[in-house]
Amino acid sequence: MSTSTNAVLAYGYNLGGDDAGWTFRETGEYGEPNLDWYDNEAEDDFATAAEARLLASVGLTEKWGDNPDGGFWEREKAAKARLAVELDSYCHVEHPMYVLAAKVITVYRGDAKILDPTELAAIPPEWDERLAAAVAALGITPDQERPGWVLVSYWG
Repeated sequence: MSTSTNAVLAYGYNLGGDDAGWTFRETGEYGEPNLDWYDNEAEDDFATAAEARLLASVGLTEKWGDNPDGGFWEREKAAKARLAVELDSYCHVEHPMYVLAAKVITVYRGDAKILDPTELAAIPPEWDERLAAAVAALGITPDQERPGWVLVSYWG
C-alpha cells in the first residue's frame, strides 16, 4: 500500500481543522467548532456530521439502513447532485482539514494536469450560490470574505 501525496485545487472556502484551527467564526473557547449540529465528543467526525447536515438541507435525512427498501444509495446520489458542493479533506488522513467546494481538481502523485487560467477565472454564478446555501445550512461564517480558489495538499 502506498501513501497518497496529492495536490488539490478547490473553488470554495477553506474551513481549516482541529490541529491548525478552524477558519470560521463559530468556534468555542478552545477553538473547537461551536455549532448546534456538531458534538465534539460524539463518535462522528466533523466531515460526517457536516455532510449529514448538508444532505438534510436538500431533503435527505435518512441514514443507510433506516429504510429497508434498498434505495438509499440512489437517494443519496440524487441529494448530492442537488447539493452540488462537497466537503473535501486535505492535510493528512489522521489530521484532516477541510475545504467546502463547488469544484475540486485533484492532481495525484506522479501525475500532471494542465490548467487554463481563463477557465479558472470563469466562475459560474451558481457555484457561489451553492456555496452560500451550504454555508447557511452549516450555520458558519467563513473567515474568507468570499469563495475563491484554494490550493491545498493531501498526504495520507
